[in-house]
Amino acid sequence: MKLSIEDLRFFKGNGYLIKRRVLDKVLMAQARERFWDYTPERFSKDKPSSWIGPIRPEEEEEKTATAPNESRGFRLHYRTIGSESWMVRLLAKDPAVWSMAEQMLGAGQLTDPKGIRGIYSTLPYGSHPLPSTTCHTDAHPFHLGIVGYIDDVAPGGGGFTVWPGSHKRFYYAFKSQYRNEPTEEHSVIREYYNGKQPVDCYGEAGDIVFWHHRLAHTGPPNTTRRIRRAVLYEFTKQDIEQAQLKPPQKNMWHDWSSQFS
Repeated sequence: MKLSIEDLRFFKGNGYLIKRRVLDKVLMAQARERFWDYTPERFSKDKPSSWIGPIRPEEEEEKTATAPNESRGFRLHYRTIGSESWMVRLLAKDPAVWSMAEQMLGAGQLTDPKGIRGIYSTLPYGSHPLPSTTCHTDAHPFHLGIVGYIDDVAPGGGGFTVWPGSHKRFYYAFKSQYRNEPTEEHSVIREYYNGKQPVDCYGEAGDIVFWHHRLAHTGPPNTTRRIRRAVLYEFTKQDIEQAQLKPPQKNMWHDWSSQFS
């Protein structure tokens, strides 16, 4: 699967790109089944009413350096599963996904993945009050993010939500190209985009969302009755250690593939 000129143009201008029906159905089914390994005992696969959050205090789990899984509030982050080889094949090393990532960042330039982030889930809010939807930019260095849905995500279902075009301003609101070293302008830009309407990237199982590392985004509350289940990964180029030492460049696409020139 190759990205079209229109795809590349859309990504460059908006900072994200949705591609439909990409991920392997067998591996997605396996991920959906394994998801239940990391849910509270009261959750029943066949009883949606049991899925409504929040996580109870006695069910919470705090992540540590040796135990990275995390559950609190309306979030379940099943991270340990991300190191299993079939999970890497599901997302980062899916042939179509890898091909498209290389098309954007350059063939032979990507760091070989040892794992992905895991299965990130948002529980239904039910009748609980909904928090406001505000944006953020990620703190860790990487080039290209990807979110893959392993289950259908309806509008308002907690799908990956973005502020189109924000990457073009946030890129220059850091002292480093890739490190989390925000300037004073960062908070001003963030406040500006919090006043703008974001885009809900809802979709079906197998859909993916590519996104630029400086794009403003969030995981909003889930207003449906279905658990939002997604797999995540961040692509980095092999020169990330050197690249993050440099300040933002006049041409923010200078280290992406020539197709963005």
